[in-house]
Amino acid sequence: MEGTLFGFTEAQIAGFGVTFGLGAFMLYMLFIIGELAYRSKAGKIGTFALFFVLAFGMLGFVAKTIIEKLWGI
Repeated sequence: MEGTLFGFTEAQIAGFGVTFGLGAFMLYMLFIIGELAYRSKAGKIGTFALFFVLAFGMLGFVAKTIIEKLWGI
């Protein structure tokens, strides 16, 4: 088992990190945005604006992953 770590290849570990590690990080970022909205007393429209603007970049990553799954890349 040359070149493996606990029986997993580097590609498998990287794939796990990208899917679950980055997914957990994105959920944590959503928590931070919600906490920011709560502490600043942003209201409904302000909270929506914070989530929309700050989480918009994450939407692109999720869309890329879904498109790759649908196209079978």
